[in-house]
Formats: sequence, structure tokens, C-alpha cells
Amino acid sequence: METVKRWRSDWRFPTTLLCIYGFFSTVKPLEPFLFPYLTGPDKNLTTEQVNNQIFPVWTYSYLSALVPVFLLTDWLRYKPVVVFQCVVLFITTAMLLWTKSVPAMQAMQFFYGVVTASEVAYFSYIYSVVDQKRYRKATSYCRSVQLLGYTVGSVLGQLLVSFNLLSYYNILVLTLVLTTIALLDSCLLPMPQQSMFFHRRRPGQNTATEGRRSSADGTKHARISTISLEGMRGEEVDNSRERGEAVNEQRETGAQAVDFVESVEAEGCTKVLLQLWNDFRQCYSSRQLLYWSVWWAMATCGYNQTVNYVQVLWEHVEPSQNFSIYNGGVEAVSNLMSAATAYGIGFTEVRWEKWGELALGGFSGLGAGALFLMTFINNIWVCYISYVIFKSLYMLLITIAMYQIAADLSMERYALVFGTNNFGALALQTIITSVVVDSGGLGLAIIPQFTIYASYFSFIAVLFSLRGLFTIWRARRHKTQTPPDTNENVRL
Repeated sequence: METVKRWRSDWRFPTTLLCIYGFFSTVKPLEPFLFPYLTGPDKNLTTEQVNNQIFPVWTYSYLSALVPVFLLTDWLRYKPVVVFQCVVLFITTAMLLWTKSVPAMQAMQFFYGVVTASEVAYFSYIYSVVDQKRYRKATSYCRSVQLLGYTVGSVLGQLLVSFNLLSYYNILVLTLVLTTIALLDSCLLPMPQQSMFFHRRRPGQNTATEGRRSSADGTKHARISTISLEGMRGEEVDNSRERGEAVNEQRETGAQAVDFVESVEAEGCTKVLLQLWNDFRQCYSSRQLLYWSVWWAMATCGYNQTVNYVQVLWEHVEPSQNFSIYNGGVEAVSNLMSAATAYGIGFTEVRWEKWGELALGGFSGLGAGALFLMTFINNIWVCYISYVIFKSLYMLLITIAMYQIAADLSMERYALVFGTNNFGALALQTIITSVVVDSGGLGLAIIPQFTIYASYFSFIAVLFSLRGLFTIWRARRHKTQTPPDTNENVRL
């Protein structure tokens, strides 16, 4: 019994549960074959219905849910939203399994947009239950397990389809079972007693989970210092004073615990929103952060559009009725290549503040070239290879962008910038979807769509290549104009 209590109080307990949840909720064997399933005999929908009426709903749902879910996640302290995400994921899979009409599929996409918006709870939960010194390790575990889940799902789906082991219907039943396991696991997650914005612990405030930690350790953990991507960066704490406060506060533990978990009043919400607005203005007053964020929003918009509709392109190039499709294998390879490029960038010694914008432009240009090949070379293997290249390049660049943006930000401000950039990407994506894809707009076929996406990335490449060249020219000009005796003090 004592061993169980010690295990539950250790940081590995919530991390393990969250990793189990992350794995089972992301194993989706049917996802690489969603378009063939919808247009096949199971649903018997047309390409135009799926492309122009059903798929666009996800974008609108994601955009409308992102801000409310972001705020509610912090206010409710993460766990309720994690459970809610899994419940909605179960509903999405059930609707995909048992409903057939276009309105039902649109509702399914709406729910899936809510699931996607709720992912912020998965990535934020761990920071509220793990000590600061464990942040990096816990984050790497959670992200790696999620990537493993996507890869296993893609490989499993490919094997089941290629060897005709299960029908699409039975694959969805298997997905429901996996989602149920994730749902049961999410209910076992410990309830956090803090959050980034609405439930910050104040100095001298004791933790509500008194039975798990000693009073002194709980009080010391209650002061949250701001952290950078590499580790901790905070203010000095007077330990002796805090230990004295902890002893005094033991007499009032019950009252403080109730006070700690009570709902935020209107005045508190107003203060939090004002603080978010002030942080927003200060963050984006940095010109370098602004440029990187603009690329983040623009590139993520184009990436999401490409990934969302690439199955439609593959079906156009090589119909699944005439060809043994390998969508799952391609997704698995692209995930592994993306992980390898993102991991490898951590070992490069490049001054990204100087060369980063040029790299954004150059690699975005390569991504645009891959999209043009996918669009105009009517060969499925060229499409597959180009997709792997495109996805790997995006993951490489977004990793660099995340590092550059997060390097000098606190965790709270990084979460704000992360959410703002994703909201900007979704706003752009909504405009493109409503104009280009939606049947209420132009309702273009898949080849004109991908021509626009490739041209869009070409525009990004030109824009940031010019900006990068200007940055390099300005740095060299500044270096030549600096007196020799002060060169050592100038950092370009």
C-alpha cells in the first residue's frame, strides 16, 4: 500500500497515464483511408460532397472552438477537457461508423474540429502536475508517445487494408475500443490544483493535495517561476521564510484548499484577460518574434490545407478501386521522417537569428516545388514521395520557429503566442476554405486547389527569402560600420 502511495505521488504516475491516453487516442487505423471509406460502398458519397461540403466543416469548427476551449481548459484545470476530448472523439468515431448522410458527416466533422481544438489540454496538463525540473522530460515522453500512436495507427491500418484482414467497418469498431481505453484512462488522471492563468498559486499558498507531499515541499512547489525552452528561469525564493509560512499555514490547510479550488470570480477573469492582452502586446512588440509568427501562421495554414485534402488528390491520381493504395504506409514514413528532421535540428550549430528567415524562405520554396510535383505529375508514387518531403520540410521549419519564439519567453507567454499563431493560421485557413473549397464559394476541383496551395507556398518562399537576404545584408553592413575596437561587443 505504501508503494502505491509513493508511486501515485511521483511525477511518473500522471505522466504515464497521460502517455497511455495520448497513445490510445491517436491510434486511428482508418484515418489514412478516410476518403476511400467515405466514397466507397460503405457511405457511397461523391467526391464533390466530401471535398466541397464535408471536409470544410472541420476548419470552421476548429476556428470557432479554439478560443473558448483554450480559456475553458485553463479555467477548468485541464483534466475535464481531456476527458471531454475523448468523449467527443468517441462520438465522432461512432457517427463515422453508424451514420451515412451528408448532414451527419458534416456533424461528424464539426465534432472532430472540437476534438482538435481540445488538444491544448493534452499538452498543457502535464505542466500543472509535474515539477519544473521535469518539464522537458515529461514533454518529450508525451510528444513521442503521441507520434508513436499516429505511426502505429497508420502502419496498422495499412496492414489491415493491404492484407484484407478487416473491413473498413471493423477497423472503426477497433478504433472505438481503443478510444474507450483512452477514455477510461483519462478518468484516472489526477486533478490538477493549478493552471497557467486562472488558478496560479500565490507565494505562501499550500497545495490542496496535502496527502501527497510534505507541507514545505508543497509550498516551495507552489511558487511558479517563468521558464524558457531550455529550463528554469525565475526569481530567487527565500526558503527559510517559506518554511515558516508553511508551518503557520498547516493550521488553516482546509480553508486554504477550499479557497484554492474555488471558481474564479468576474473580477479575477477580467484581470486575467487584461494580463493576457498586456502579454500579447509585449510579445508581438518584438519584430523578430513577429516575423517568425507570421511565417508560423501562414505555413501552418497551407500545411493544414494540404494534409486535409491530400487523400482527395491521391484518389484523383490513382483511384483506390484500381490500385492497392498505401496511404497508411506513406503517413507512417512521413511521421518518422518528420520526427527525424525535427530531432536532428537540435544538433545543428546555426545562428538562426541571422540565417533563419532565409532558411524559412528556401525550404518553403522546396515545399512549394514538392506540391507542384504532386499536382502536375500524374503518378501516385511521385505524389507519395513529394508528400513525405513536403511534410518533413514543414516539421523541420516549425521546430526551428518554435525554438526561436520560445527561447526567451515564459511558459505562460509561450502558450499565449502558440495559441495566437494557431488562431491566425486557422483564420487564414477559413478564408481559403470558404473561397476555394467550400461549395458556397468557388468549390474548385482538387487539381486547381493544389495549384493554389503550391502557389501560396511559393509566395511564402519569395517573401521570406527577400526578408532573409535583407537581414543578412543589414547584419554585414552593421558589422562593417562598427569600429574595430567594439566588434567584440556587437552581437548580430
